[in-house]
Amino acid sequence: MDLYTYLQSIVSLLMFLYLFSKLTPKNPKKTCIPQPSGSLPLIGHLHLLSGKQTVCKQLAAMADKHGPLFSLKLGTHRVLVVSSWEIAKDCFTTNDLTLATRANTVGGRHMGYNNAIFALAPYGEYWRDVRKMVTVELLSSHRLEKLKHVRFSEMDSLMKELYGLSRNGAENRARVNISEALEQFTFNTIIRLLVGKRFSGRDYTEVNSEPWRYEKAIKQAIYLFGIFLVADALPYLERLDIQGHIRSMKRTAKEIDSVISVWLEEHLERKRKTQGGSETESDFMDVMLSHLPEEALISGHTRDTIVKATTMILTLTGGESTSVTITWVLSLLLNHPDVLKAAREELDRQVGKERWVQESDIKNLKYLQAIVKETLRLYPPGPLTGIREATKDCRIAGYDVPKGTRLIVNLWKLQRDPRVWENAELFQPERFMTTHGDVDVRGQNFEYMPFSSGRRGCPGITFGLQVVHLTVAKLIQGFEIRAIDGMGVDLEEGLGLALPKLNPLEVVLSSRLGSQLYEPL
Repeated sequence: MDLYTYLQSIVSLLMFLYLFSKLTPKNPKKTCIPQPSGSLPLIGHLHLLSGKQTVCKQLAAMADKHGPLFSLKLGTHRVLVVSSWEIAKDCFTTNDLTLATRANTVGGRHMGYNNAIFALAPYGEYWRDVRKMVTVELLSSHRLEKLKHVRFSEMDSLMKELYGLSRNGAENRARVNISEALEQFTFNTIIRLLVGKRFSGRDYTEVNSEPWRYEKAIKQAIYLFGIFLVADALPYLERLDIQGHIRSMKRTAKEIDSVISVWLEEHLERKRKTQGGSETESDFMDVMLSHLPEEALISGHTRDTIVKATTMILTLTGGESTSVTITWVLSLLLNHPDVLKAAREELDRQVGKERWVQESDIKNLKYLQAIVKETLRLYPPGPLTGIREATKDCRIAGYDVPKGTRLIVNLWKLQRDPRVWENAELFQPERFMTTHGDVDVRGQNFEYMPFSSGRRGCPGITFGLQVVHLTVAKLIQGFEIRAIDGMGVDLEEGLGLALPKLNPLEVVLSSRLGSQLYEPL
């Protein structure tokens, strides 16, 4: 073949391939997920997440610019951020199994018993077994009913304490740090359920005592779990600990473990003494020990590690998120006195002033339920879902997503979507009695899932709502609650796992029921 003929053949082949590509239907797959500009070598977009603003708000601002699905390069990891219900539904239904595992984080390794706390455990046998134990044996309706006297007695103690404070103030009213009172109440409730102890508040005063150490360490752990660590994005910097947070994590983990180990030994000693006799399950730790054989070894974790890790995570999530939610409810009510008035009128109408509201009354308090739902919409207890990781290649919203990609759903942003929620930034509980009356909190409505959804959804929804509803109802029924000096309450969010209020909530309290209802408590 001469050169001319050869070149002619090459040109003809290229023309054929060009025409073929034009005529062939395009592959519908998309590969270029939007991402912010300004990615830097090595660190990627890491510098964009610095500052004092909460991460959920920073990611929300990026979503306003780049859309409901965008990608961040955080050091060595690619992270997808989702902010719309349609894409979240794709993640939690079609891709739920693929995205069911957790990213291996510094906090999970150093504070979570090497990821033995089930909320951070990778998807697999260990996670399934421990979550099943927690869901079926610890947080089931049957177990919560059996131990309901614990939360009832703690609520009574809270009401009695607040009544005493109000009676000691001038004109039978007092200035109260309600955030602190609620923290102590929820901490005591969860600790009594877990290990049968009661510690917080006025029950102890000695600094460095066992309860003081544990509560302080738990608060530190909540803070450390809620901040962003450079070592999670750049693992090779973990040894340098340039932020100093890893040292804090190790100290905090050691402190928490030392206290829980004492409780575990107390329970084991009691179990040994009753061996051969009738064993009682008086708290969650007893239940765990009765369901886990001594020789249990699941994915390398011993029975004792499983019990301690589960006790820790239930303390972290069961106390903090509940008190934070109640604080947000009260803050919003104080800034909307017409809503507070309507809620109190509903209580007076359905329950009256001659007896305390009971858990059985909550089903009839529709407006109160709407208030709690609206609070959870604006201030979800976990504004960002835990970091998930794709275990294989998948497609999300039409984009190709490779194995190892991490995923975060910004619930704070998703639940303020103006396409779904009219006046999305405003506190309007009535929406849950009209346009969104059929929307539930349990993750089946993807436009509203304050406790996440799918396999990794929160197993403690029932317990959390029981405590929140009844506590808010009793506070509204039993006390006149006013903001300090008649000023509005600031609604600035702080850093932390459960989106806490930045500044503690202080209120002026005065009793509004007959004294005979408080004194027998």
